[in-house]
Amino acid sequence: MADSLRLPKYSIGVGDRFAHQAKAQLQACIQGAQAGVEVIPVWNKSNREHNIIGSEPSETRCAADRAIAELKWSKPYFLDADHINLNTVERFLKPCDFFTIDVADLIGKPADPSKVNDFVKRHSELTGTIEIPGIERSFESDHAFVHKVANKYLAAIEEAGRIYRHIEQRKGTGNFIAEVSMDETDSPQTSAELLIILAAIADDRIPIQTIAPKFTGRFNKGVDYVGDVNKFSEEFANDIAVIGHAVERYGLASNLKLSVHSGSDKFSIYDPIHRALRRFDAGVHLKTAGTTWLEELIGLAEAGGAGLALAKEIYREALSHCDELTVPYASVIDIERASLPSPDAVNTWSSEHFTSAIRHDQANPAYNSSMRQLLHVGFKVAAKLGPRYLQLLRETEPVIAKNVTGNLFDRHIRPVFLGSASGTPALS
Repeated sequence: MADSLRLPKYSIGVGDRFAHQAKAQLQACIQGAQAGVEVIPVWNKSNREHNIIGSEPSETRCAADRAIAELKWSKPYFLDADHINLNTVERFLKPCDFFTIDVADLIGKPADPSKVNDFVKRHSELTGTIEIPGIERSFESDHAFVHKVANKYLAAIEEAGRIYRHIEQRKGTGNFIAEVSMDETDSPQTSAELLIILAAIADDRIPIQTIAPKFTGRFNKGVDYVGDVNKFSEEFANDIAVIGHAVERYGLASNLKLSVHSGSDKFSIYDPIHRALRRFDAGVHLKTAGTTWLEELIGLAEAGGAGLALAKEIYREALSHCDELTVPYASVIDIERASLPSPDAVNTWSSEHFTSAIRHDQANPAYNSSMRQLLHVGFKVAAKLGPRYLQLLRETEPVIAKNVTGNLFDRHIRPVFLGSASGTPALS
């Protein structure tokens, strides 16, 4: 359809736990446009986060719409129903126009044997020596490999199709962006597996515009990438090449691109991502979330007075409920308990000491990765404070906004889309 919603080439998922930073987040995209690159904001907030905070997706929509109007943003923007399934999608249907369909839990569930056999027969092109433009080494595949991968992923893809069609029935064809997410699983998908997955998605006629595979290495919340950067670089570039090949071979959306989940603060892989995007003239969706909540906390501490006192209180409560807060995120955090300072020690800290501990500056000897990760998942503590927390957000808004905008532009948009970290030119 000519008037179907289409996700532009470069987009950034911006999370806003308490729906107060949409304007500051959008300002970072405006700065990107002024610097020569169009990066589209996609506000995202998961069902779990809404439940913890006691909010509704409609509130996120209102905050985004208000920021768009106040800053006179004339380019596209979207609201993402983040990591939804059939049990959670309902509350997102009206306000959202971007749906991250999460089927990771079904990966590995054995598929219907007859459907697996039919898939293998239908896709003889996936066996033998597979050469893909942009990938130096060819893939060697056989029927056994294709059968194994299909058996592992077909059930998940069928569920993605069911969820997509449920949304389509309610919102209409072409009225939303679809992403399939497979990142929250145990092992990364190889580029050869990704090609088979895309063939199956095309068979099921799911018109995805982004796909979120699980990459090699660890994508812990709010801290840098942990893993072999060279291996990630090769894998990321190969996945882009596979997508380009699948778009031509299977008729997938021409703007289909990779989505990097838990992408905030992965500073060591931003330059490889930028270089791959330039090499293939490809798009990307970089998904950030809790980094904005942390910038709120940093802004509160930086403001001093009641803001600093509240930041210290939030840390004290987070530490006392460490297990409760961290268990749901166990697969995406690595906290060294011995590295967490005592609340009594933190109570003596100045604003500068507190912000230095949790601001993601690895060159600063005061930076504490464990403390940052604990506070990253500790937004539940702030949610329980309710009006008291929100009132201080309003009172310290100028300081917080400066941190939120600066973090998104200087630490995310600039290195990924402008390439300033390596001196390479901006994407176009």
